[in-house]
Amino acid sequence: MVDIKTQFDPNLRKLIKKKKQVAVIPIGSIEQHGPHLPVSTDTDIVTEVAKKLSEKKGYLLLPTITCGVSFEHAPFFNLSIRESTLRTVLMDLCISLSDNNIKTIFIINGHHGNQKSINNIDVKLKKLPKNKLKVFPLSYWHFMKREFDHAGFVETSLMMAISKNLKMKLAKKGLITDKMTKQEIKKIGKLANQSFPKATKNGIWGDPTKASKSEGKKILDEIIENLGKRCQTCLTGHSS
Repeated sequence: MVDIKTQFDPNLRKLIKKKKQVAVIPIGSIEQHGPHLPVSTDTDIVTEVAKKLSEKKGYLLLPTITCGVSFEHAPFFNLSIRESTLRTVLMDLCISLSDNNIKTIFIINGHHGNQKSINNIDVKLKKLPKNKLKVFPLSYWHFMKREFDHAGFVETSLMMAISKNLKMKLAKKGLITDKMTKQEIKKIGKLANQSFPKATKNGIWGDPTKASKSEGKKILDEIIENLGKRCQTCLTGHSS
């Protein structure tokens, strides 16, 4: 792995000239995650995922885009940018990487609200003149078996595995969907996309009280393993 922000210009240019490089752009968010997790949770997790992926595969790691599309969490705290703004920033970064002769890019997403900004971004970039970019937008939660949550068991376990910045004494159950039908979950999911507090009241989707560091490590390992295979498939057409 090469962490771009720690490098010096001559070294970077030599690396790029010597070998075709693959870049990773992580994107997170700054938003409420209940009373027990920091507002940086999405950014913290995706940064760790991107770092471990880059270490495993030998990719160039870019700095994480820390703010995302989180307006749905108001009036709880969020620092948000528009979908169009995030899409423009990502496209500009991809074009800039291409100008530096880095043509293959994985965008690793860590926040559901960013999804619309990354959808079809590869198609939009292909429409640009003289563009030889290969861009693959991937959301990390698609690479684990567990149902994703918000400040619930999964996110809290992941944070316990990578950070000490938690207040578990304040952790409380949020919206529990175990006994809901698929239609009910879909309906409340649509409400959450518009106003998360209306759907969950305390800003938590799931139960963080049973989260553990060991489970977080297992989930993280699973994500990195499956994400690494997908990246390999994107590059070569096969997983090994």
